Amino acid sequence: MFNPLKPSQEINPSILYYGTPVILLSSWNEDGTTNLSPLSSSWALGRSIVLGIGQGGQALANLQERPDCVINVPGPDLWPAVERLAPFTGKEEVPAAKAAAGFTYKKDKFETSNLTPVPSISVQAARIAECPLQIEACVRKITNPSSSDSFAIVETEAIRIHAHPDILLNERHVDPAKWSPLIYNFRHYFGLGEELGKTFRSET
Repeated sequence: MFNPLKPSQEINPSILYYGTPVILLSSWNEDGTTNLSPLSSSWALGRSIVLGIGQGGQALANLQERPDCVINVPGPDLWPAVERLAPFTGKEEVPAAKAAAGFTYKKDKFETSNLTPVPSISVQAARIAECPLQIEACVRKITNPSSSDSFAIVETEAIRIHAHPDILLNERHVDPAKWSPLIYNFRHYFGLGEELGKTFRSET
């Protein structure tokens, strides 16, 4: 049990994934196929969604050349599919840093993950049928932070949002009692617990 009266201590964690939704990013390969990439860093403000994407991988290369994508948001039951994708890169020449970390090349990510492609409406990359939320988006800006040479910050704009009817209250509202994103918590997978309350700005 967390005791707020107990003094905290300064730490130097090896990773800082303090609990964020997992994203499966669909990007468009040069040959017209779709690449899938698990991401653990994202946040949304209005219809802008910011992604943290590793340098040297196929996802970033695709977005730099073909700036549209699908941000697929899986539920907790899809964590095995996410993990099946985790050790693979769509880059045929595996970057040295990824090779050293144990990554290997895999072309067909849908086959690897046992997920199902669904055609998008406004972008080239395919959506993932099993993900309850699928956001077609356009890349607006890519920034390479001076503080890191291992990742890029990709700013996207949502242009079409698809949601499974089972998680909806109506066309404007997702039912938070029925929808739970897959959470990446210090490299472990979690779902959400029971509702604790709601903000004063909630419309449901």
